[in-house]
Amino acid sequence: MSQLAITEATPQTDVLSQIKDIISQKNVELLHLQFIDLEGTLKHVTVPVEKLDDVVEGKSMFDGSSVVGFSPINKSDLYLQPDLQTFAVLPWSVEEGYSEARFLCSVTNPDGTLFEGDTRNVLKNTIAKAADHGYTISVGPELEFFLFKTDEEGNPTVQVHDNGGYFEPSPKDIGERVRLEIYRALKAMGFTIEASHHEVAEGQHEINFKYADALTAADRSTTYKWVVKTVAAKFGLHATFMPKPVAGINGSGMHVNMSFFKDGENAFFDPQGEDALSETAYSFIGGLMDNIKNFVALTNPLVNSYKRLVPGYEAPCYIAWSASNRSALVRIPSTRGMGTRVELRCPDPSANPYLAFAAVAAAGLDGIERSLKPVDSVNEDIFHMTEERRAELGIDSLPGDLKEAVEALQNSDFAKRTLGSHVYEEYIALKKGEWDSYRLAVHGWELENYQAKF
Repeated sequence: MSQLAITEATPQTDVLSQIKDIISQKNVELLHLQFIDLEGTLKHVTVPVEKLDDVVEGKSMFDGSSVVGFSPINKSDLYLQPDLQTFAVLPWSVEEGYSEARFLCSVTNPDGTLFEGDTRNVLKNTIAKAADHGYTISVGPELEFFLFKTDEEGNPTVQVHDNGGYFEPSPKDIGERVRLEIYRALKAMGFTIEASHHEVAEGQHEINFKYADALTAADRSTTYKWVVKTVAAKFGLHATFMPKPVAGINGSGMHVNMSFFKDGENAFFDPQGEDALSETAYSFIGGLMDNIKNFVALTNPLVNSYKRLVPGYEAPCYIAWSASNRSALVRIPSTRGMGTRVELRCPDPSANPYLAFAAVAAAGLDGIERSLKPVDSVNEDIFHMTEERRAELGIDSLPGDLKEAVEALQNSDFAKRTLGSHVYEEYIALKKGEWDSYRLAVHGWELENYQAKF
């Protein structure tokens, strides 16, 4: 993602030297040190560029007790350790003789150890576990978003920005200009963009960026959401990654495409296997199917998430897999060879990508460790099946709401092992509170249907 000319083998001293050269060339004055809270919300503190050496040494302290899901007030001192490979100049900050840059950071304790409440570190732990088995993880996420008009005060309205449909060009797709500026900003920050288009719903868009290792993919997803919102605001628009902002039309998903590699080869590909898939791939699918209820509260974390996971709007709500069927929860895209991958279609872009990718990878790895075999694939259109037909095929459903999903997460040893006790406990408490707030609120639908009638 960076603007640096580096490889995995590049020494950190060389990376830092490149950073200093760019800072000098671009006249960088301010550095934004960014990190992620429990929900995946981007946070940052800004320091002058003269503090770069202190920043690199991890000397930037902040109050962890003020961040959702982090530290109690009596253990509030936490530090930011920048990942040098995430350095990027912010294209919208560039002026004559001035610019700003950022680092994404991991959170550490005062003794320099990784802070267990940092979700970036949760993903690092899953990556390390896969590495113990000889695997590296490749992830290609696809994040959809909506553009809404804003009012005179800049607050989002409920009016979508355009009336375009799937793949429609201008003049119907008036969001094309916004996507172009997002594309330019992402490219300037080191992204490789593969496609940009209008999505199915009115006001809905998608910009696809190239797959990467799991940590880089999560970093890019976080950066992507920030850039989309920042650029949209410059057009007087509000970009949202809310899963279902408008009733009656498609919601926004974050399909997660994942592959495991071993010794430079795609471990999911076997030209002699059924559907050219390896036993490792089938066990990975089995792990997803077996654990999906245990982690769907991470991939679909909002009350609103479950208003997207309903029949009729392309989002999967039934637990099945297929080598082609887009109505299935797990799909195997047709590409084979190095591009063989497993696509999980239920996640939405409100998810914390570090937790979502960790959960998907850990579930697949669990299936590999236990040599699980998935149930038979389903190639029929599940959305239009009768309830009796689904029962005949043994097709179960995803949780119907956040409460059910959080209860499954709470009862899962798999989830606790994957998240670590700190994130596990804090996340469950946070989501239980969110459900209670929703449950106790009086909603517009209730007033519309009951106030006058009764």
